[in-house]
Amino acid sequence: MKVLDRAENAGFADGVLRLACAYGWTMAIQVLEADIVRVTLRRPEGYRLDRTWCIAPGGLEPPLEGRDRDSRAGFACPGAEVSIGDGTVTLTTPALRLVVRTDPLCLSWYRAGDDAPFAADRRAEAYTVSRRTPAFAHHMARHPEHRHYGVGDKAGGLDRTGRRFRLEAVDPMGFDAETSDPLYKVMPTYLTVDPATGSAFGILYDALGPSEIDFGCTIDNYFGPFRSYRAEDGDLDYYMIAGPSVADVVSRLSWLTGGQALPPKWSLGFGLTSMSLADAPDADARIAALIEDFRRTEIPCDSFHFGSGYTIREGRRYVFTWNRDKFPDPTATIARLHDAGLRAVANVKPCLLDDHPQHHAAAAAGLFVRDGQTGVPVPSQFWDGVGGHLDFTNPQGADWWCAGMREALLDHGMDSLWNDNNEYGVWDEDAVCDGAGRPFPLSAGRPVQALLMTKLSHDRQAAHRPDERPYVVTRAGPPGLGRYGQTWTGDNRTDWKTLRFNLQQGLSLGLSGAFNVGHDVGGFAGPSPDPELLVRFTQFCSLWPRFVMNSWKDTGVVTLPWMHPEVLDEMRSSMALRYRLMPVLYTLMWRAAAFDEPPVRPLFYQFPGDRLVADCADAFMLGPDLLVAPVLEPGARNRKVALPDIAGGWVDFHTGALLRGGEVAEVPAPLDRLPVLVRCGSALPVSRQMAPLDPATDRWRGLRVYLEGGVESWRTTLYEDNGTTVDWADGGSCRITVEVQADRREIVLSASAEGDY
Repeated sequence: MKVLDRAENAGFADGVLRLACAYGWTMAIQVLEADIVRVTLRRPEGYRLDRTWCIAPGGLEPPLEGRDRDSRAGFACPGAEVSIGDGTVTLTTPALRLVVRTDPLCLSWYRAGDDAPFAADRRAEAYTVSRRTPAFAHHMARHPEHRHYGVGDKAGGLDRTGRRFRLEAVDPMGFDAETSDPLYKVMPTYLTVDPATGSAFGILYDALGPSEIDFGCTIDNYFGPFRSYRAEDGDLDYYMIAGPSVADVVSRLSWLTGGQALPPKWSLGFGLTSMSLADAPDADARIAALIEDFRRTEIPCDSFHFGSGYTIREGRRYVFTWNRDKFPDPTATIARLHDAGLRAVANVKPCLLDDHPQHHAAAAAGLFVRDGQTGVPVPSQFWDGVGGHLDFTNPQGADWWCAGMREALLDHGMDSLWNDNNEYGVWDEDAVCDGAGRPFPLSAGRPVQALLMTKLSHDRQAAHRPDERPYVVTRAGPPGLGRYGQTWTGDNRTDWKTLRFNLQQGLSLGLSGAFNVGHDVGGFAGPSPDPELLVRFTQFCSLWPRFVMNSWKDTGVVTLPWMHPEVLDEMRSSMALRYRLMPVLYTLMWRAAAFDEPPVRPLFYQFPGDRLVADCADAFMLGPDLLVAPVLEPGARNRKVALPDIAGGWVDFHTGALLRGGEVAEVPAPLDRLPVLVRCGSALPVSRQMAPLDPATDRWRGLRVYLEGGVESWRTTLYEDNGTTVDWADGGSCRITVEVQADRREIVLSASAEGDY
């Protein structure tokens, strides 16, 4: 690697500060928003990949062929002042000051009025590049007391300090939630937080090649504490998000990458799936029996998710086909689900096995990721054999995929698409993507394929049912996947450790800009859950946006809510809590889409600078008012909870007990109870409706008001719509604002409504 040790010939024109660096490289710095600055290093021959699919400011959707990497569309581009001195260049905005030291090349970032930088490059060898390969690295100074969060769905603790992660997507079924790396998504973005003050900044690297990010795992005596980002391929192109709070950084990261899709309300209900169900030779009969089991046990359910077994013939899975021996009439099967109040979701995969009925035609049409030297499809290992991965950057490949969705699934009544196994484990170094006629190496943008697969699933659903919001699920992808739909923490394992670390994995996804997340209820791989673990797993998952029970066990046993009759009441109680709090969750999903706020968030997000909860990783906030403390250990019937120090304290949702903030409390956690604490001074809207979630009949709302402890006033907003409207942002909804005033003698509630619903 070569060091870009100095810069010279600084010039400022058209809002861009450009500095000439060694070996013909050019650094460009531009202020895109008052709190967002972009820094790029460009090779003499230009960008390795001159487009981006991750950047979509304010929801400005990139085209299929990608957004020009240097486009400033959607950004305010406020003015900046530049002064060039002896050995330094200073760029100043009303919010920030950036000082570039030119020899050695080093950037230091200051907030307006501050004397000390909130972030800075390493003082020496901050930028290194390769002249033989597409590799590069960026090194920043690291304060020993600062914490690091994000990087998507990574295993292990929420605080990433001292860890090194591989940024590459694989298919790690049954992964160890504490140690496995890499996992499914490639999200080169993180936050750095000062726990003493709660101040934060964030960085997004718009580079999707194989890489690693190091938060102090590497110690080198010559440089002091540092963190680094090293990539094997791609472009050094990063966005500094100045904060100053964690909430500011997360919101702006979401905004920068396109925001969040508002899901249809039904998708927030309980869902069920299992590989074994659709794989079974009598799958149609088993689905019919499931419908009856839900009625018999009074377990609520809003959706059934077809595993890929509906496509199996002779042990091999062929996307966009139906096994007519198992499903003689797919339309009738789906209609039966609809009649029972369940939506239908189909698992789809982006690889055509080499004996797929349409593989030969697709290969002849050039629809697969291909070898850049020979032009032939690159063979890749997949389920049941070898196949070709579709190239979604090819407009013809995109059209083929959309036609398959419509003809094989949507025309039969399927409601939604579950994009699975889309990590694109294609490792041929000569593999290229079509890029809409402008080919680029797959290694420079592998996660783009998963993002475009999800985009096409979203857009095809929207075209098929233009009056309904799409619901799309994806397992893989880069920053920006939230603008299309939902994701989850993948094929987790059924054990107690998974609960603890799935919690932190999900929080990390939220801090990385993916808000609509959840976990496979009960665990996907491994042994079947015993009664206690099944209940605690269900409770743990019950207040995340995604709530789907999914499993595959080598014994063939399907994880089901009623599999242990002795805890059926506890299972009903877990699900009833979710449906009772559905108005809270739905309002939070609206706020995610409208204001870029994560529904599920760590305690330090909500209470910056509170040292008691700065390291809390065994509980989470559902919005600003609910502290959820799931039981994470077997046999526990009480739960210790660190309570943020707030006026009035906290109230146990179940018992009404008042607890003081600023201390660790022990709350009861019998097997039928998920510990939930409510912030004093809040008002929670609640519902009576269980599944199916039907706004047409859901006409009642209660309001639980918490005013103990001297809190005298509060305001809350409740969001309502018909559950599927596409004009939710333009009047097809209702926002009810409730204000509470109280003293020792009376409580006065007033409400006002806005919107057409």
